[in-house]
Amino acid sequence: MSDRTTPPTTHPLFRAGKEVASDLLSTLVFVGLYAVTHNVAASVGLAIAVGLGRIIYQARRRIPIDAMQWLSLFLVIVFGGAALITHNPLFIMLKPTLVYAAIGLVMLRSGWMNRYVPPIVQTNAPDTTVLFGYLWAALMFGTGALNLAVALHASTTTWAWFIGVFPLASKIALILVQYSATRSIVRRRLRAARLVAVPAV
Repeated sequence: MSDRTTPPTTHPLFRAGKEVASDLLSTLVFVGLYAVTHNVAASVGLAIAVGLGRIIYQARRRIPIDAMQWLSLFLVIVFGGAALITHNPLFIMLKPTLVYAAIGLVMLRSGWMNRYVPPIVQTNAPDTTVLFGYLWAALMFGTGALNLAVALHASTTTWAWFIGVFPLASKIALILVQYSATRSIVRRRLRAARLVAVPAV
């Protein structure tokens, strides 16, 4: 029987995607409703309700609540409240920048990805794990910076397209690059090790 108290090890790429999707849920709710109604109060109110509902749902089902989820909820309430007071959607549009910056800071810790990669990679290509850990951090910072630029200088519609497409597309692209590069490097190093191990005749 498996131990339900210990969560299964999840590949960092899927975990990162899950966290981003979870965080962006309230933001995307805001985007969708605001695009239809152009009502800041209703859009922000529903986004806050979704953020709170997610936390309450997990708490009632005793599902662990990650620190990033608490941060996301805090930012939804703070920036959503500011948007409600000023009737300016810019505040809620800036929220993803702070979330991505926080995730990027966590990913700056060297080796954070080690626990999620298979043993064959840890043994034969530990340097690639460190490198891609930093590349993921760079992607988080870059996405946050782009969100800031788009939120400040583009229309709400343009920002909605950006936040709905770029974060997911860029992560899928880096997933494919990491998988392909790591697989190629591990195979090449294993092949080289077998050649060295063959005794000369």
